Amino acid sequence: MDVVEHDDASGRRMVMGLGNTLNRDEGLGVHALQALQAALTGAEGKLDAGLEFVDGGVLGLNLLPWVEASSHLLVLDAVNAGKAPGTVIELARDQIPLYSGIKLSDHQVTFQEVLGIAKFRGNLPPHLHLVGIQPADLSIGVALSPLVQAAMSELQARALAVLRQWGLLSD
Repeated sequence: MDVVEHDDASGRRMVMGLGNTLNRDEGLGVHALQALQAALTGAEGKLDAGLEFVDGGVLGLNLLPWVEASSHLLVLDAVNAGKAPGTVIELARDQIPLYSGIKLSDHQVTFQEVLGIAKFRGNLPPHLHLVGIQPADLSIGVALSPLVQAAMSELQARALAVLRQWGLLSD
């Protein structure tokens, strides 16, 4: 049986921030989502009216319906890729590991499984992109580490570039 993926016009378009905001850099995705949303305030006419901003926190498998309903999904998250802390990491759809063999962060295994299930069911968003930062500090606390905070502007610039590339943000 052939797997048929979403029609771009019928799916939801969203930016999803992931992470636990009680573990410093682990909460990066949620902090990045809030910063991106604030940066786009007042961008009416430039921003796709249907673009949604979703705080996925650490909801894991509960995010499956959101993922499967999406035609465009930009994920913001802390990414443990073995790079230097504060390194911005960008992965296109086919570069994102979908199963727990490669662990990106403490909660990410579950989200990787969400992506894997969506792919297995033929519902992986055709436009899927991850922008994240290698964490420096996952200890208890609500503030991002200075290294990760310093990389937030680059993460935001890359996220905006993805939205432009997808035609969801104009200049």
